[in-house]
Amino acid sequence: MENNKSSMGLKVALGIALVLFLGTAFYTMNLYQSSEKVQKDLTEQKQLVMNDLNAMAKQYDVAISENEVANQDLIEARARIQGLIDSLKISETNVKSLWSYKQKYASLQKEMDVLLAENDKLKVQNSYLATSLDSTRVRLEERTMFSDSLLIQNTALADVVSNAAVLGAVNMKGFGVIERTSGKLIPTERASRTDKIRVCFTVPKNKLVQSGNQELYVQVIDPKSNTLGLNDQVSFGGKTLNYSIISKFNYENASLDICEFVASKGKSEFQKGRYIINVFNEKDLVATSEFTLK
Repeated sequence: MENNKSSMGLKVALGIALVLFLGTAFYTMNLYQSSEKVQKDLTEQKQLVMNDLNAMAKQYDVAISENEVANQDLIEARARIQGLIDSLKISETNVKSLWSYKQKYASLQKEMDVLLAENDKLKVQNSYLATSLDSTRVRLEERTMFSDSLLIQNTALADVVSNAAVLGAVNMKGFGVIERTSGKLIPTERASRTDKIRVCFTVPKNKLVQSGNQELYVQVIDPKSNTLGLNDQVSFGGKTLNYSIISKFNYENASLDICEFVASKGKSEFQKGRYIINVFNEKDLVATSEFTLK
């Protein structure tokens, strides 16, 4: 009788032990699966942060490549991005680490927005300050109304024009502009977006010229050899000149910066190609330059 009770007690104890073992195994399995899912989610989140950082780095690469002169602020910001990418690659994949990197990414994103906005502003300003073509280096092609001999003559006169008793023009440049309704002007190289041609040059100081009202003739020739703007004619000593606009100003024996605007021929759009700009003091060609609209 006692043996039967002892056997029954042993079976109950074994049953309880088995239940506890199975429960522990089930709990351990669930805990392992949950841990695996959390780790997988963290790994995916880490990759998303890595993708965002790489996209940010590419934006910096594009902005840096568009600048002819190195922008140190962009270069240093790009280096900080690369440092964070390298650090993230070898970092532990946990909630605390990932949260820290997300905060750093948000801070770098704000910095990039400010730097890229400043870079866009500088590009617009630099387009106005781009170095003009030296008039003595410009080659007049056969399709223009001037021959090669005139170009040679103009080069020879370039050395003496500053001492002659006539006003000249230097640092000349031309480019297309988009004209907003507010009056704001935005430089553009696109023919389809160009509203007007802006021609800027400097009248240098010349002590041999008396102060007072002066004028120079600006001629803009499009890729099809058409004279844009007014396209009026004036004659000097038997020589006829087609001009786009007369630049009139008050000369006070000091260097003077001048900008003029020239419209397209009629209501037509501007053509793609090379544009020639000439400035005349009566019959004398005193400056020439060129630019291209795409």
